[in-house]
Amino acid sequence: MSTPNESLPDLWDAPLSDPDEPAPQVWDNPVPLTGHRQLRAFPAHALPGWLREFTEAVAEETQTPIDLAGCIALAVLATAAGGRAVVNVRGNWREPTNLFVVVALPPANRKSAVFDLLSNPLYDAEKQLKAMTQPLIVEAELTAQLAKEAAKEAAGAASHSSEAKADGAKRDELMATAVAMAQTAETLTVPVVPQLLADDATAETVISLMAQQEGRISVMSAEGEIFDIIAGRYTSGSPNMGPFLKGHAGDRLRVDRQTRREYIDHPALTMGLCVQPQVLDDIGRIKGGRGRGLLGRFLYSLPESLVGQRISKPEPIPPEVRELYTRRVIALTLSLAEWTDPALLQLTPDADTALLAFQDLVEPKLAARGGAFGHISDWAGKLVGAVARIAGLLHLAEHPDNAHTMPVTEATMNAAIELGQYFATHALAVFDRMGADPTVDRARTVLDVLKTAEVGEISKRELLMKLSRSEFKTVADLEPVLGLLEDHGWVRALPAARTGGRGRPPSPRYLVHPRVHDPDAT
Repeated sequence: MSTPNESLPDLWDAPLSDPDEPAPQVWDNPVPLTGHRQLRAFPAHALPGWLREFTEAVAEETQTPIDLAGCIALAVLATAAGGRAVVNVRGNWREPTNLFVVVALPPANRKSAVFDLLSNPLYDAEKQLKAMTQPLIVEAELTAQLAKEAAKEAAGAASHSSEAKADGAKRDELMATAVAMAQTAETLTVPVVPQLLADDATAETVISLMAQQEGRISVMSAEGEIFDIIAGRYTSGSPNMGPFLKGHAGDRLRVDRQTRREYIDHPALTMGLCVQPQVLDDIGRIKGGRGRGLLGRFLYSLPESLVGQRISKPEPIPPEVRELYTRRVIALTLSLAEWTDPALLQLTPDADTALLAFQDLVEPKLAARGGAFGHISDWAGKLVGAVARIAGLLHLAEHPDNAHTMPVTEATMNAAIELGQYFATHALAVFDRMGADPTVDRARTVLDVLKTAEVGEISKRELLMKLSRSEFKTVADLEPVLGLLEDHGWVRALPAARTGGRGRPPSPRYLVHPRVHDPDAT
């Protein structure tokens, strides 16, 4: 999505310049405030070998961005593991392993083909689970039927037998036996038919499916209709986000209605979606979508479309690569399906240290003023937890048979961190599309004022005097705006003057790019 001279610096790169060096007088072309951010390439090398090879082969055969296959691969792992494994980060902090992932690509990008290739093993695993469960269902149904018939016969004997009529004590004994048998019949449960995946579903359907499937279900779709459903456009018109919010967080979900009563102690909802970019603009307008935290739960990917650059005869997926992928996904799904209590994944001390370092890197970026994530703290505040979830999934993919017997390593955590950094740069671009950054609007206001002032250099205090106090009350309100304009190359901070005297230090001064006044200037 980024082009030369129209991208922002990578937010994870440390500044290399010395603030005390004199500012060079040569200006680069400024980046328009509407320009694209620098988006990280999907780090396919962070995936386990068998998963990386398959996603790269899918991207090659379908001639689609590796981001699409890579992100959906993470959703596939989350579908297999969601509700069946949790990451013990530290203390009482535990993260489930379900994810919400959404990739935005224009039409004609073969999204359905990629979805089918990645998700087919899940349907195969679902069929195997159904085949394994069917004999148990038949046995449980027959046992329940026999128990109910026996209880019915016992009740009839207690009510109508001549012995019971003649002897009150005997009648009470037979009735107690009938009641006990009826209660036993009611306690017999028939296993439900296993289901891993659901098509676009209403909130009510998601609740019912999670209740039936011991708390977990996955919505995988190459369309974005689920967002219309969440927004309530097909029902009452009011958004119904509760099941989706709690399904992501794993918070207890209880529904008491006249028609049904459902309890889910640890819901685990996974979503893997591919939508058209326009849908991102629409979901940004879902009432309460940001305030209640729905948009902050998705991992976003905004890859560059390859339409117009595709080759007509790409390399097909090697059969052995596809076979290994299918076998590994099915094995992981079946091995975790047997767990009633989730498998607990521990971290090595080095993995915990790596995650702590990343947490310390993210925290200052959440600052409301001047922080790179200040305007999307609802999303970035969940980034470290998302990285822990991804680390758990990568660990499970590396050890599908015995992941719970060994801790998550530092190398796996670093791979998850790299994926988290990828999603962070894309989230910033997505929220830019949604108009989530008020700093951009304020920066345009400052540029207009600088253009009118026709100055080549100005102090921060002088600039504040020219601005509306209703929008910029203090100098501190200017800091994130000037930081953004400096990142885009429209202004340049001058070295602080050292007076050595007492009193208030001089206000920081900025050079103004000549193109602010003259679009043709160099």
